Amino acid sequence: MPTLRLLAGATILALAAAACTKAPAALDPTPPPARRADAKTQLEYGNPPPPPARRY
Repeated sequence: MPTLRLLAGATILALAAAACTKAPAALDPTPPPARRADAKTQLEYGNPPPPPARRY
């Protein structure tokens, strides 16, 4: 019977410790910066169009 109490106490302690942990960090919603065209691409195709406007 003492081992059952010890196991129950350890389980409660583990659950309490798990409840106190930090939440994972939120992902960054900003998109990555657009790649610039290199000089050869600009010579062949001209300057790229401007990026589209953001809509929120």
